[in-house]
Amino acid sequence: MALFFIDTGTGQVATRRQLVEAGLATEADGPERPWFRIQGTDDATTLWYAVMRKRTRGIFIGALAIRHSDHHASLLNEGWEEVVVEELREGPSSGSAQAM
Repeated sequence: MALFFIDTGTGQVATRRQLVEAGLATEADGPERPWFRIQGTDDATTLWYAVMRKRTRGIFIGALAIRHSDHHASLLNEGWEEVVVEELREGPSSGSAQAM
């Protein structure tokens, strides 16, 4: 279960735990820009939820959608892409850490 954040510049997605481990956030405070919390339940798991992203107006935005739901299908039809679990496991790149 996790809180998910998206780097609005690169589209990279990470969990709060990954950002804390990378030194980009603390347990008490979320990460600073360009990281932005993806709105959704605080107890999301990638077993049930898909982490989605889309580039719009020059920045990336994120969303959570229950897998195989009408909302998930609608986002895919609107050009959103699902972030693959393997990418989520990688955590924030060193490039993101250097940007801070």
